[in-house]
Amino acid sequence: MEGGGGAYGAAKAGGAFDLVRFAQQPQVVARIVSAVFALIVFACLVGDGYMSRPENPQLYCIFNHNEDACRYGIGIGVLAFLACIFFFMVDVYFPQISNATDRKYLVLADLGFSGLWTFLWFIGFCFLTNQWSWTRAEDVFLGADSARAAITFSFFSIFSWALLLTFAYKRYKMGVEDFAQSYTDPSPGVPTPYSSYPNISHESYQQPPFTHTAEAPEGYQPPPVY
Repeated sequence: MEGGGGAYGAAKAGGAFDLVRFAQQPQVVARIVSAVFALIVFACLVGDGYMSRPENPQLYCIFNHNEDACRYGIGIGVLAFLACIFFFMVDVYFPQISNATDRKYLVLADLGFSGLWTFLWFIGFCFLTNQWSWTRAEDVFLGADSARAAITFSFFSIFSWALLLTFAYKRYKMGVEDFAQSYTDPSPGVPTPYSSYPNISHESYQQPPFTHTAEAPEGYQPPPVY
């Protein structure tokens, strides 16, 4: 299937780009929402995730002074935002890709990344929530709302990336089904018993006429042999 037109849930290669139809695609909407959620998470942590005391100018993470919590949230947020931009461009150019193998690899990449980031956002939500619960009130002068926003949108990101995972799986399944329908098995089938004449069974077979052994006429005597 090198042609690949219409494979993996996309229109045939070479068609005109329809912006309205593209913007209405569920995976495109979910990708934009996921990018916005990721932007909010890492923006809150970068902007208000670090604080310092008046007597100590050294910055510390607002989540229970745990630097790993802030780094984790910023890290997965930035990577999720960049990945959304990358796969958004893939969605734009996907109908122009005529090779079914290239489409398959791109869909598998989307499927794997979406599944991984769904899991990482779940870990991030649990991690940030746990560290925030251990944070002392006197350590938070400003930034409490930003911390809660990071936790909230980490939770929302779990579902947005789970939707992307679902859409990627559906696209992959559509591609596999299209390949199965267009594939013809070249192996020969099991040979059937040969029948020379239809509607004739061996049980109803009758011996044809003129096959009996000829009998000598009455009174006939073979000539003597000298």
